[in-house]
Amino acid sequence: MAVKILSVDDELDLEILLTQYFRRKIRKGEYEFFFAHNGVEAMKLLLEHKDIDIILSDINMPEMDGLTLLTKVNELQNPALKCIMVSAYGDMGNIRSAMNNGAFDFATKPIDLEDLERTIEKARTQIEFIKKTQKEHSQLESLKSDLSVAGEIQKAILPNIYPPFPDIVEKVDLYASMTPTMDVGGDFYDFFRIDDDHIGLVIADVSGKGVPAAIFMAVSRTLIRSTGIHNNDPAQCMKDVNELLCRESLDMMFVTVFYGIYNIKTGVIEYANCGHNPPYLLRHDNKVEQLPFAKNVIVGAIEDATFENASVTLEKDDAIILYTDGVTEAENASHEEFSDERFVATLKTVPGAGSQEIIECIQEDVTSFIDGNPQSDDITLLVLKRLQ
Repeated sequence: MAVKILSVDDELDLEILLTQYFRRKIRKGEYEFFFAHNGVEAMKLLLEHKDIDIILSDINMPEMDGLTLLTKVNELQNPALKCIMVSAYGDMGNIRSAMNNGAFDFATKPIDLEDLERTIEKARTQIEFIKKTQKEHSQLESLKSDLSVAGEIQKAILPNIYPPFPDIVEKVDLYASMTPTMDVGGDFYDFFRIDDDHIGLVIADVSGKGVPAAIFMAVSRTLIRSTGIHNNDPAQCMKDVNELLCRESLDMMFVTVFYGIYNIKTGVIEYANCGHNPPYLLRHDNKVEQLPFAKNVIVGAIEDATFENASVTLEKDDAIILYTDGVTEAENASHEEFSDERFVATLKTVPGAGSQEIIECIQEDVTSFIDGNPQSDDITLLVLKRLQ
């Protein structure tokens, strides 16, 4: 595209001189000239042609001089618009003022056109760089906006209405929370009714971060839910989901999953832990127990993998706490981790608390521990408490 140059000078001969000297570049479409005879005319042209790149302005002109024009141009706040000021060789005071007020460069009369051409090309290089930077900045702002919307969509697809099952509020107290470290996250939780007596419980952590993890998260969550609703066997559900993800997985992505099925009548949770952090049990007598570490492999990485179930029973007022490693591995400024020990200590401070209160207490303790240090990983929690 042509560099658009506005020449501002009350000497009409300059217009002829410039068009003659740069005639080849004008014909080739490299340069396009506009002409004004004072600062007032120049401002009108700038308003009409907002894509002008370079202003070649005399300092001493009637109606509005070059220094005043430079001030007006600065008010436009366009870093890609460059001003080259022109004045007599002995007018160094005004030239110095122009340079101090943001002029890109200067030329002295009589104008050395070869030197002016070099100055224009130098300005052109900077203008192209600035425009490229502005375009990239605009693209980044657009991407940031898209990611923000994607984050809101991601949150919206996870259950967020509490209590989730109004018909069993006297039997089950269930609450969950996800705090992504970026606009979009790779953690997710889910819970859903399988039938009148069973609830599916999911917490998972996708490998990686950012957009790829978020997309893989959405796919994994959908597959687990759609498979789990029609299958009362957690291990078989994980096997089916694993086969589907292995066929579709890119860049060796995988997901750690704890998937359990809670029996509302008996308090039994049958579960398959697939490479995920073992949940904690907060018993009604305030004792804290950790479930055994996972024996099953991660999901989405190994085709034809087999999975096994395990089970645990919640008594009245017992709670199970599912979480991702963003909780225990949260770091303070000294690179100390929150750790399982601190997690257990926190759980012992909430005897008799409801699910939401337990989660909020954990979040408060983690926040207090990291003490302003940036969150390094998604923090996701799900708590189910048996009420009867």
